[in-house]
Amino acid sequence: MNELCHDRCSSRLRQWATVSETSEKEQTSVPIRNDLSTPDAVRAACRSEELTTQTSGLAPGFAQANLVILPRGDADEFRRFCELNPKPCPLLEVTEPGEVSLPRLAKKADLRSDLPMYRVWRNGQLTDEITNISTLWQNDFVSFLIGCSFTFEAALIEAGIPVRHVELGCNVPMFRTNIDCESAGKFRGPLVVSMRPLNASDTSRAVQITSQFPDVHGAPIHIGAPEEIGIKDLQSPDFGDAVPVAPGEQPVFWACGVTPQAALEAAKPSFAITHSPGCMFVSDLKDVSLRRTPQR
Repeated sequence: MNELCHDRCSSRLRQWATVSETSEKEQTSVPIRNDLSTPDAVRAACRSEELTTQTSGLAPGFAQANLVILPRGDADEFRRFCELNPKPCPLLEVTEPGEVSLPRLAKKADLRSDLPMYRVWRNGQLTDEITNISTLWQNDFVSFLIGCSFTFEAALIEAGIPVRHVELGCNVPMFRTNIDCESAGKFRGPLVVSMRPLNASDTSRAVQITSQFPDVHGAPIHIGAPEEIGIKDLQSPDFGDAVPVAPGEQPVFWACGVTPQAALEAAKPSFAITHSPGCMFVSDLKDVSLRRTPQR
């Protein structure tokens, strides 16, 4: 998390705490950036390096995606890993080698510049975080766009369910768990989850709503008792920002598209590129197109 994002989140945490102390019943949202309300605007801001932090709450109504880029020689095995682990790794689109645009998600996008921040991996080690990967691009790169839970947050907010990190304008907290993913060749590792604190009533409704979005992780994988899935401290996330859990709330955990980054650490491919956690690709795909209405 860069210094600007840290300062903004810390300020809003203090504001949220003040509001909570003033009235436990009244819910007050902290304003977030309203100038980045369309996918084109978000991607343009990434391209110009105006936007270099997390994308939660931006371009509401449009699907966001995690990104993994691998040389062609590692792509088939990684694709099998995703297919075996559809909860954390639901594939939205896979490119042909060398392609930088996305026929399904955003035809005019450029994957080399249209995310806020990228991670560069060499032999399973994170070696750099940069805002543009054009100079690293190779013609054999295959890009995997994986569903992101930021996509269903607009539906939660529309239903009146508060999303704490959106209220605070910071990144969602993400944690490694003690749950192992299914292995595919050299790709293996623990499930990573994102966490949103909710009260009991909102939890029930959130389960119902997010279960309608299986292509962006679907329903939660665990509710309450973080120690049961190997999480020791909710205020010390492995990725993203800590958020407060208020009295009467419980942590609700969804499978997370940062899971492949844990798998990269185990697989140790010679080279890989991913999004930086929380810094997603914002697509032209409407989130409602991914919503599956329950059959009656």
